[in-house]
Amino acid sequence: MSTPDWVLHVDLDQFIAAVEIARHPELRGKPVVVGGAGDPSLRGVVATASYEAREFGVHSGMPLRTAARRCPDAIFVASDPPAYEEVSERVMAVLREFPVVVEVAGWDEAFLGVSGEQARDPERLANAVREAVSRRTGLSCAVGIGDNKHTAKLATGFAKPGGIYRLTRQNWTDVMGGLPTDALWGIGSKTRNKLAAAGITTVSDLAGADPTELAAEFGPTLGPYFRALAHGLGDRDVTATPYVSKSRSREITFQHDISDAERLREHLARLAERVAGDVAEEGRPVARVAVKVRFAPFVTRTRSVTLASPTNDAAVLAQAAADVFGRFTVDRPVRLLGVRAEFVRE
Repeated sequence: MSTPDWVLHVDLDQFIAAVEIARHPELRGKPVVVGGAGDPSLRGVVATASYEAREFGVHSGMPLRTAARRCPDAIFVASDPPAYEEVSERVMAVLREFPVVVEVAGWDEAFLGVSGEQARDPERLANAVREAVSRRTGLSCAVGIGDNKHTAKLATGFAKPGGIYRLTRQNWTDVMGGLPTDALWGIGSKTRNKLAAAGITTVSDLAGADPTELAAEFGPTLGPYFRALAHGLGDRDVTATPYVSKSRSREITFQHDISDAERLREHLARLAERVAGDVAEEGRPVARVAVKVRFAPFVTRTRSVTLASPTNDAAVLAQAAADVFGRFTVDRPVRLLGVRAEFVRE
């Protein structure tokens, strides 16, 4: 673990779409949508979209059919996770060649801890990183520079696509103060709405909020945490460990809604079996099992159970999934079913 002088956040631009465009150069400059089987007539959701497709309002998590309506000229490509993982590993290998601490945060992003000589000119280092990633992988990335992980990650939002941006305590209020609270990393729409109901609509509002009132409304941990985020505070430690997935999951989107609970249990058993296979490959024990059910038209519910003891036994995982599913009331047609195994936190 390292507490650096600067934290850089490297974020690959439109990563999944960029990998597909690199594999199929004829797609460059066109509205590309990646997701599911690559067929918008079938059910599935968007994994990512190229910037050209995003101009039409296409975004991750959107049903493929909706994406097709919004962008009739879009080119749909099937998702290929192994290919993205392989390219991601190549990018991270490039980053590790620099004299920095690299903490992988996902397929398409990493934090760099920068100290010593390299810290004298973080923009120069950021530019060298961008050029090396482009030269070695053909991919574009944005680099955010911050005094902690929070500010660095937010900075990449201003740097995209393919740029460099510095966000620190010096320019924090000018840049972030007037933005809505969900512009902060760690605050979502539900918390934003709850804050707005209390009269807190901007980052500056939250920074100036009464700590006692925040603690009373959001709890003694979250209340102060939200206020700290509004002041641009965050974790400064960068850990040079490989990215380790927190869970493994499988899901299926049915081409026709299913109302028969027995058929759903059959699909659930197959999903659980596949998840158990993934878990066996990881060789790590599972602490919780979750089941996701998406009812028609688009209402999603997730329930989970903590196992009596951590295990990767396939039969135990399957039984846990079946038990969790039994807690759902299937009174509407189901369009999606998923199983997730959450590993023991190390």
